[in-house]
Amino acid sequence: MEMAKPTEADKEQFRSLVAGLPGIDVKPMFGNLGAFVNGNMFAGLFGSTLGLRLADADRDELVNSHETLPFGPAERPMGGYVGLPVQGPPDQIEPWLARALAHVAGLPPKAPKAAKSPKSPQAPKAP
Repeated sequence: MEMAKPTEADKEQFRSLVAGLPGIDVKPMFGNLGAFVNGNMFAGLFGSTLGLRLADADRDELVNSHETLPFGPAERPMGGYVGLPVQGPPDQIEPWLARALAHVAGLPPKAPKAAKSPKSPQAPKAP
């Protein structure tokens, strides 16, 4: 499976689009970036594609009103997300980004993963 890599311009555009949104964290994701609220990703960057996790009705509206892209690897796009070119006009992206944030902020917070317990040292083998 090929992992698309964003350019530095794509990463900067992604960061500028999500800058100032309340209560979010931006984290690296497999060489790309993800924007999270309450531990759930609402927007991600995969190569030059901005993926948005929208409610079904909003996703349908976006697909029917704009040229959209699959989000994620071609062999296995991420379900529930719809893609837009990250370098598209911000005034056309920002309303959808706000809808994605509102949708995912309404989901239950993702439980943090339990910390892995350190492996106990093995006793030396008897000769």
